[in-house]
Amino acid sequence: MSPLVTAQDLAIAGRLEPSSLELRAGELVGLVGPNGSGKTSLLHALAGIPPSTGNVRIAGQITKGMHPDHRQRLFTFLPASRDVVWPLKARDLISLALPRGADWAKVAERLDIGALLDRRMDRLSTGERSRVMIARALAPDPRLLLLDEPIANLDPLWQLLLLDELRRLAHDEDKALLVAIHDLRAAAEWSDRLILMSERQIRADAAPSALVASGLIEKVFGVELAGADLRLRLADRQSSP
Repeated sequence: MSPLVTAQDLAIAGRLEPSSLELRAGELVGLVGPNGSGKTSLLHALAGIPPSTGNVRIAGQITKGMHPDHRQRLFTFLPASRDVVWPLKARDLISLALPRGADWAKVAERLDIGALLDRRMDRLSTGERSRVMIARALAPDPRLLLLDEPIANLDPLWQLLLLDELRRLAHDEDKALLVAIHDLRAAAEWSDRLILMSERQIRADAAPSALVASGLIEKVFGVELAGADLRLRLADRQSSP
């Protein structure tokens, strides 16, 4: 089956070396790597955020120069920052990002934000703002979701509920998801594939079990994933990254 997303030579000077990848509908791909490895820059390049360069095709369509309404139907991007300083109600923030005719009632229900919709964004907790902003990314019902640390700032219950919802979207609604995750255990457990980044470039793209077996996790992160339950323990800090 042809990939939903094909990206070639994505780059940002000083932040991301030329990188190419493919994403298929029906899979959740975890994006892992140490701080500064290029994860956010790769997501920015896929979303076409300047000053990125390269070519991205989604469902065979070139995204560069595409009308905003059409872009939102194809993909959405959730940034890592949850800061909102505008005194907007949550429902208005979501509505501003939607193409005409988008129905996001089911998204609001799944993320349990009904009680938050008439509250101001600058008066919500960080976790509440996170759920509203995730709803904003899901609401246009895009083919591709680019999510930067979506489980950050969420309590343990909502981390699990959201990861389950993201995997459901991939598997049941035939979407492609690229999700940056710092928690290696969560990334390995919930992802169909893992893309590992280091030194501003893609170092590996493989199934979680294959990537763990390769030893690259230990080399890049300086920690070991030990046993089938993926327990973390300190590795030799003197080993070369």
